[in-house]
Amino acid sequence: MSTARDIMTPDATYCREDDTAADAAQRMASEDIGAVPVCNGAGRLQGVITDRDLALKVLAAGRDAQSVRLAELIDEDEVVTIGADDSAEEAIRTMKDHAVRRLPVINGTDLIGMVSQADIARAMPDAKIGDLVDAISSAPPN
Repeated sequence: MSTARDIMTPDATYCREDDTAADAAQRMASEDIGAVPVCNGAGRLQGVITDRDLALKVLAAGRDAQSVRLAELIDEDEVVTIGADDSAEEAIRTMKDHAVRRLPVINGTDLIGMVSQADIARAMPDAKIGDLVDAISSAPPN
């Protein structure tokens, strides 16, 4: 059985919580990604910022992307993650339950990678992929 570690994209790029929204947008553009984990000064995962977060919480709100710190944008709720040695099926279940397209993979408290829908698509049977995409696509955006 595959684990999150087996299917994840390793060495996930991340931003610090004191980086700006503009920093996150530039990182997403240069890495061609739609979400970036946010870590504190000790390297612990604090949240995930998506391109949608930047569009709605910064641009649409008329805020200055050069001055808004990522710590201001992170949801107060607990970050949805998956353990490195959890099964790929557990990753799918977690993505469906929380209607997220990407999951930070942690080993203890350390961020070690990300599992995305694309990672699931490459590793899992078509039926599981279709079920995941359907569940996430029918959920209201978060």
